[in-house]
Amino acid sequence: MSSLGDESLRDADTRYREMIESVNEVVFSTDTALCFTFLNKAWERFTGYPVGTSIGQSLLAYLHPDDRLKAEAPIRAILKGDNQPSTISFRLTSRQGDIRWIQATLRPTLDDGRREAPTGLFGTLSDITARKVAELTLKNLNQELEIRVRQRTAELEASNRELEAFSYSVSHDLRSPLRAIDGFARILEEELGERLDPGSREHLERIRLAAGRMAYLIDKLIELARLSRHMLRKETVNLSDLAIQVIEDLRREHPERQVDVEIMRDLTATADPTLMHNVLDNLLRNAWKFTARQPVARIGFHAAMHGGERIFTVSDDGVGFDMAFSKQLFRAFHRLHDIAEFPGSGIGLANVQRVIQRHGGEIWAESAPGKGAAFHFTLDG
Repeated sequence: MSSLGDESLRDADTRYREMIESVNEVVFSTDTALCFTFLNKAWERFTGYPVGTSIGQSLLAYLHPDDRLKAEAPIRAILKGDNQPSTISFRLTSRQGDIRWIQATLRPTLDDGRREAPTGLFGTLSDITARKVAELTLKNLNQELEIRVRQRTAELEASNRELEAFSYSVSHDLRSPLRAIDGFARILEEELGERLDPGSREHLERIRLAAGRMAYLIDKLIELARLSRHMLRKETVNLSDLAIQVIEDLRREHPERQVDVEIMRDLTATADPTLMHNVLDNLLRNAWKFTARQPVARIGFHAAMHGGERIFTVSDDGVGFDMAFSKQLFRAFHRLHDIAEFPGSGIGLANVQRVIQRHGGEIWAESAPGKGAAFHFTLDG
C-alpha cells in the first residue's frame, strides 16, 4: 500500500510539474532574501538565462537598474504582508540586453500554515511589453499633440493680434482717405453749385455714395473680425427675449410697416448672450427687409425637437430665393438679390454662421422664390 501511495504522489507531482511547465507565464518562488528557489522553463524564454544558473540568484538582480530601488520596497512590503496577492510592474533586462516590461503577481508563502512568518514569495511574471509600448506610444502622441496645440494656439493668438492690427489700420488709415474723398466731393458740389451740369452732379453723387458704402463695408468687416476675437461666455440665455428686443427696435425704426410677428415664448439656450443677440438681429432684420413688399408681412421665431435635437427657426413670407444658390448665402459679400432692390453689406449671414459654429451648432436655410424663407440653426448645449 505504501508503494502505491508513493507512486500516486509521484504521478501527482509529475502532472503538477507538467502543468507548471506548460503555461506561458513565468512561475517562480523565492526565499526571504528574494533569491529564486523555483523557476519554470518560461523563465528561459522570457530572459534567455538558464533556469539552473538562475536558481539561487536574487530576483532584483534581473531588474532594470533604474527599477531596482523603486521595486524593492513594494516587493519586500508584500513579503511582510498578508497572504493576499499583489501586482506590481517593472522592467526586466534579458540576457541579450533586451528590456521587457513585466507585470508581477506576488504573494507571501507560508510553510503549510504552520509558521506565521512567510518563508518567501510565490508568484507569476507576465510579459506586458506590447501593452506598455502602446501606452508609451499613445502618451508620446498625446504629448506631441499637446505641443502642436500649444503651437497652433500661439499661431492663432499671433494671427488674432495681426487681425487686430489690421482692424485698427482699416478703422483709422482707410477711413481718413474715404472721408477726404467724400469731403472734397461735397465741397465741389457746394462751390460749383448751379454751374454743375446734370452729368457732373450725378458723378459727384455716385462718388459720395461709393465712399459711404465703402465706409459701411469697413464697419462690417471690423464687426466680423470682432466676432472672431470675442471670448465666448456661455450662460443661460432667453432667446425669445432677445428676439422681442430686436423686433421692438425694428418697429421703432419702421413705424409705417405692418408686420405680424409670432415669437415662441421662453426659448432658452446655453450660449453667449452678446453673440446670440447678433445672430437674431441679423436673421430677424433680414426677414424684416425681405418682407418689405408684403402689405402685411409675417415673421416667426420658434423651435422644435427633431431627432433628439432642438432646432431653432426664423421664418418669413418674403421674396425668398432659389435654393440652387443657397451655398453662397453664408459667404462674405455674396448676395442673392440686387443691392438697389434690397440694401445690405453681404456680411450679416457670414457673421451668423461664424457665431453658430463657435457654439458647436449648424445653420442652414430652406426657401423658394416668392415663398418666403426659413433659417434653421442648432446650438451645442
